[in-house]
Amino acid sequence: MSALLQICGLSAGYGRADVLNGIELTVAEGGVTTLLGPNGAGKTTTLRAISGLVRRTGSIRFQGVAIETLATEDIARLGIAHVPEGRGTFQRMSVFENLQLGAMPRRDMPKIRADIERVYGYFPILKQRYTQAAGLLSGGEQQMLAVARALMLRPKLILLDEPSFGLAPLVVRELFAILSRVRRDEKVAMLIVEQNARLALELADDAYLLETGRIVLSGKSQDVAQNERVRSAYLGA
Repeated sequence: MSALLQICGLSAGYGRADVLNGIELTVAEGGVTTLLGPNGAGKTTTLRAISGLVRRTGSIRFQGVAIETLATEDIARLGIAHVPEGRGTFQRMSVFENLQLGAMPRRDMPKIRADIERVYGYFPILKQRYTQAAGLLSGGEQQMLAVARALMLRPKLILLDEPSFGLAPLVVRELFAILSRVRRDEKVAMLIVEQNARLALELADDAYLLETGRIVLSGKSQDVAQNERVRSAYLGA
């Protein structure tokens, strides 16, 4: 598969302090890549740098187009959707209104209603709750809404930051099964930051290990899963 996203020499941070130090990372078209690492390593900052939410230097190319100087809204229009840590749903707005907001960068308005029905196919519970305020949904339902809203962009790449955070194990399994279906059916690429390393490695094609702002290990997910360092620190083996 050819590269969809290519990151070269990326440094990023907040204020004058860098959190990332010259990282290199690639996401293949239609592929799933996971970014592992301890708290504070810079995983969330990596996703925010791609989306244009933090100060950054280096090269970020999406479908061959340099995006490192683009504003967040322009990056979204190119086809990058970001599901932030903590879900980021609009709590007082209904499920339906949240989904409509996900499609705001699009210009093909007649197709949006059909796409709402399409995402309901992945998340039937959202169709049942479509008039309910997002803030009244369970944690798992809110996470599903956040992913569904990202799909309304019809993205080529979804950035997922800790999608399993705070969810019960059965809900996490259900969510990852849906992500696997979405990847298969929509041919959408994903870059996933995830605390559940085992599930992330099962879903991903490729994996990177980030520590103190630097990539210290990368490769095919099955190879990374067999690395003793990863097994000891992240898989409990």
